Amino acid sequence: MLQYYIKTTEALKQLRTDSNGVVSFEYVIVAACIVAAVTAAFGTTTGTGIGAALTTAIGKVTTAVTAAA
Repeated sequence: MLQYYIKTTEALKQLRTDSNGVVSFEYVIVAACIVAAVTAAFGTTTGTGIGAALTTAIGKVTTAVTAAA
């Protein structure tokens, strides 16, 4: 168990001093912000955000097609 702790500690020390690790971590932060923005825009259900607008538009198209037929 101690050997895994030591390996993990050494890996974290190397990541902290490695400039590529910092850039990778920054990409993770940017990706998390993008996911949050997309979730806020689309909403988690069809009752909010763009999901609601799409549901309404599809309903109008369906009604128009049904009335035309």
